[in-house]
Amino acid sequence: MAERNSTFEMPRVKLGNQGLEVSRLGYGCMGLTGIYNNPLPEEEGIKVLKEVFSRGITFFDTADVYGVQHANEILVGKALKELPREKIQLATKFGIFKIEPTGIKVKGTPEYARSCCEGSLKRLGVDYIDLYYIHRIDTTVPIEDTMEELKKMVEEGKIKYIGLSEANADTIRRAHAIHPITALQMEYSLWTRDIEEELIPLCRELGIGIVPYSPVGRGFFGGKAIKESVPENSILGSHPRFTGENFTKNKVVYDRVEAMAKNHGCTPIQLALAWVLHQGEDVVPIPGTTKIKNLDENVGTVKVKLTKEDVEEISNAVPIDEVAGCRTGEALLRISWKFANSPPKNNT
Repeated sequence: MAERNSTFEMPRVKLGNQGLEVSRLGYGCMGLTGIYNNPLPEEEGIKVLKEVFSRGITFFDTADVYGVQHANEILVGKALKELPREKIQLATKFGIFKIEPTGIKVKGTPEYARSCCEGSLKRLGVDYIDLYYIHRIDTTVPIEDTMEELKKMVEEGKIKYIGLSEANADTIRRAHAIHPITALQMEYSLWTRDIEEELIPLCRELGIGIVPYSPVGRGFFGGKAIKESVPENSILGSHPRFTGENFTKNKVVYDRVEAMAKNHGCTPIQLALAWVLHQGEDVVPIPGTTKIKNLDENVGTVKVKLTKEDVEEISNAVPIDEVAGCRTGEALLRISWKFANSPPKNNT
């Protein structure tokens, strides 16, 4: 495993072609306030974020819906008071209005977008948000209406860059026509590759950066549920790929990656994350962790070098048709990009 090296400098890359520069690896803050595990005590969460920054990771990803009563943004805001704000590229999101047992409600009206942005600025304790994402697409509101409001907020200096998450190709093109999109955040990993055919080429055509979330399969390639148990309150306890017969089948995939990692002198999670990094300089994954040892492992991934042949061999070791189960639970799947059709704008 690549060890922490005090002389190592985290590379920096351009995300999209609008001028945003970020660390080669980002950090997903969501897990600090629960969902995969118990929420960390506040002081522990702040400590982790400071450690993340000390490793050269400056691209922090949160959302207004993470944690109970916006706990994640509040935590990130407190950490930012102890860090140099101007050196951090802060991303947050809006659009998931309500999470209920029956499903997830999405809201993308201009008024809601503005009120969410004002709320996030306050909770984060900042004057501006570097990258503001539409978290999920409202299928009842034309994307043009939402984007016009975000464009105004860029002009007002409240946000610097605009992003989309779980948007389909048509929505991306229409949004980009109103104001350039800087980044598209999507689930993308060794075992979730359905964006490769249409969305990645589209992003490259339009100059949009790609931000993979869950880049190590929600911890699967780090041995989650295989080498270490899943906490009782974890969402993974009901995840289609981590349960029942699906999980038994998927363990075979993990074993293959583990064997290949040994040949590359790295850990399975490093190999899986290195595979994502090697998809292009415009791909900036945002793995999250609550443990410093895992953080060091993630950072060490940047030093793992793979040839084009290596990348192909790793891809072939995880055939998508052999991965058992959907990439997420049904409630989230219903609002994923394949179903995210923004209604047409009626200009009459």
